Amino acid sequence: MLLGFRTQLILNRKQTTLAAQHAGVARHAYNWGLEVCRQALENQQKLPTAIDLHKRLVAEVKQAHPWYYQVSKCAPQQALRNLEQALKRWRGGLGKFPRFKRKGVRDSFYLEGSIRTSGNRIKVPIFGWLRCAELLPVTTPKNVVVSLRA
Repeated sequence: MLLGFRTQLILNRKQTTLAAQHAGVARHAYNWGLEVCRQALENQQKLPTAIDLHKRLVAEVKQAHPWYYQVSKCAPQQALRNLEQALKRWRGGLGKFPRFKRKGVRDSFYLEGSIRTSGNRIKVPIFGWLRCAELLPVTTPKNVVVSLRA
C-alpha cells in the first residue's frame, strides 16, 4: 500500500499564480485563527476548535476579503485543522506555541476531491492537469499537499 509520494511539479504561469493564491489564503486563515486563539487565551476563554474557527471565518472574514472565493475551500479549512493540531501539541507539552506564518517560508496548501494520475501528470481540482518531473505511481490519491519545495 502506497502512503504518499513527493514529486516536482512543472507549472505554467497561470497555475503558479493560482498556487500562490491558495498558499496565501491558507496562510491568512492560519494567522487569523492563531490571533483568535491568542485573544481567547488572553481573555481566559476556551480555545475554539477548527470547526468553530471555520464557521467564524466564513461569517466574518470571507465577506471582508472576497479573494477567499477565488480558491478552493480546502486550503483554509486544512490550515485551521493544522493550527488546531499545533495547539494540541503545545497544550500537551510536545512543542512551542505556534508562530505566525510568513510569506515565502515553507508555503503550502492542501486540496482534496477528484484527483487522478496519468503517466507524468496529475489532475487536481481547480488547477486541472499538472505536469510532473517524473513518472507517478499508478494510484488514485485522495488528497494532495502542494508546497513550495518538492
